[in-house]
Amino acid sequence: MRGAALVTEVERQTSAVEEAEVTRELFDFVSKGLMVQAVAVAARLGIADLLTEGAKTAEELARETGAHPPTLYRLLRALTGVGIVAQDDDLRFSLAPLGAALRSGPESARERTRFFGEPYVWDAWGHLEHSVMTGTPAFRDAHGVGFFEFFAENPEAEATFHAFMTRQSELQVPLILAAYDFSEARKIVDVGGGHGSLLAAVLRANPGATGVLYDLAEVVENATHVRAPDLAARCETVAGSFFETVPDGGDCYLLKLVIHDWDDQRAVEILRNIRAAIADEGRLLLLEAVMPAGNDYHHAKFMDLNMLVLTDGGRERTEDEFRELFRAAGFALSRTVATASPLSIVEAVPA
Repeated sequence: MRGAALVTEVERQTSAVEEAEVTRELFDFVSKGLMVQAVAVAARLGIADLLTEGAKTAEELARETGAHPPTLYRLLRALTGVGIVAQDDDLRFSLAPLGAALRSGPESARERTRFFGEPYVWDAWGHLEHSVMTGTPAFRDAHGVGFFEFFAENPEAEATFHAFMTRQSELQVPLILAAYDFSEARKIVDVGGGHGSLLAAVLRANPGATGVLYDLAEVVENATHVRAPDLAARCETVAGSFFETVPDGGDCYLLKLVIHDWDDQRAVEILRNIRAAIADEGRLLLLEAVMPAGNDYHHAKFMDLNMLVLTDGGRERTEDEFRELFRAAGFALSRTVATASPLSIVEAVPA
């Protein structure tokens, strides 16, 4: 009996230790979530660029950024614990592997980091419970207006957002071109294509194709990418709303991160307009994050919550949910092509 009691006590103690470890793991997880703000501040101050040439003290960095030296030291010291910087025995800081990704350049994560640390985004995420309880946007609850409406009166916020979108596109476009063969396309219509960086890249890689960039008038007027000397003769810009109509006659229609901005009803409206315009043998390509099955972390699961927080009805979708959208709009899903980016290419053809 005594041996059995000892075994029970050992099991109880082991269980208590395991529970304490799980609790500590969750505590660390939540604490590191708050570090997003610390990393975003470092990104805004350009700390990574300032450390590119070598280690510096907090005082040196403060002189270059205008920060309060003792407080900047505290920020940097905290960032040593999450792999952004490292501190040596002389209290100098140098870039750690994660911090190197904050340096300016084509592979930089600086713009994305700044965006998710912006007060207007952070405030909206603080209203996530509102969305969960009501199904309505946290951003509108936090700020009194919708996400895109907010930019009309906050140009600096809009600039941060567009810098994030531009850098994201620069990172994704080469990976999209590597994953999908556009060589059979003759007329490519980029619907909601912004300033045309994706369409310009596709046209340069496929010199036999022509293109149409379609977006709102105030957007396409700044479409410098497709007005470059080597593209201007085979790409036109057209202004309009994809809720009303889209340019017809294309045999390849691109929509990059457009459908995820809208609920199912509005998404089907867009797709039906494309169905009315697309050539009989045409292809529709949605460049979106596709929600996977299973319990593992996936970028699409985070982005789905982000769309819940920021937009009026936006969401990420599973392949089956895309199939249903296509069916309702007169298309049939033909295949889904993964890329090395978080986006997949969801291809459909007229049904």
